[in-house]
Amino acid sequence: MKNLGMIFIGILFILGSAVPAWSHFGMLIPSDSMVVQDDNRSVTVTLSFSHPFEMVGMELVKPKSFAVVSNGKKKSLLNLLEPAQVMGQTAWKAVYPLKRPGIYQFYMEPEPYWEPAEDTFIVHYTKAAVTAFGDDDGWDEEIGLKTEIVPLCKPFGLYAGNVFQGIVKRDAKPRPYAEVEVEYYNIDNKYTAPTEYMITQTIKADGNGVFTYAAPVPGWWGFAALSPADFKLPHQGENKDVELGAVIWVYFHEMK
Repeated sequence: MKNLGMIFIGILFILGSAVPAWSHFGMLIPSDSMVVQDDNRSVTVTLSFSHPFEMVGMELVKPKSFAVVSNGKKKSLLNLLEPAQVMGQTAWKAVYPLKRPGIYQFYMEPEPYWEPAEDTFIVHYTKAAVTAFGDDDGWDEEIGLKTEIVPLCKPFGLYAGNVFQGIVKRDAKPRPYAEVEVEYYNIDNKYTAPTEYMITQTIKADGNGVFTYAAPVPGWWGFAALSPADFKLPHQGENKDVELGAVIWVYFHEMK
């Protein structure tokens, strides 16, 4: 009986190991990353939380903050948020009018998400940039988030195959050798990963916190640099760890 018990435990361990550990991504997806004169003069920004390649959604309660930075000014957009559904889960949308040329950096700070499978809270500071009407100055300006990916090349106007570079920062300082997870927003399940190892790709920044990635196909790509928080949050009477994520979404275009 003792041997049978050990075998059963071993089988459970093997089965548990076979379950893919999908990465979580805060998602902030504008309807367009480059707005020109003949385009609609507003963008719809969709906020969600998911496993983007596997198209498995999770609930996103109304974010703690949602704002835009443009022409050096921050403006809260929480009042514009309307409930939505993404991948069958609670999400949020906002329509924002673009009134003048410039760079519009949208970002959100969500409420902490409790992940029982990891026994931790998750907070992903998530952003994406939109350029409007020919003015693209300021695409590399920092928002000043707790943790943030600052682009080293324009986070728009990229072809599939181009590289994207960014600096991972934490408390405004570069994070040497930070680990960055990369995942594709696999709309309509267009692609299938040959193995679970290909669902989320992982790269490391260099000693200056700089990472580089070449996107193989067009579409939205998410980059998430994770780090443990310097604080804990209570859950059912215990203080639990918190995972902070610096997330940026970048669109790569097909060359025609």
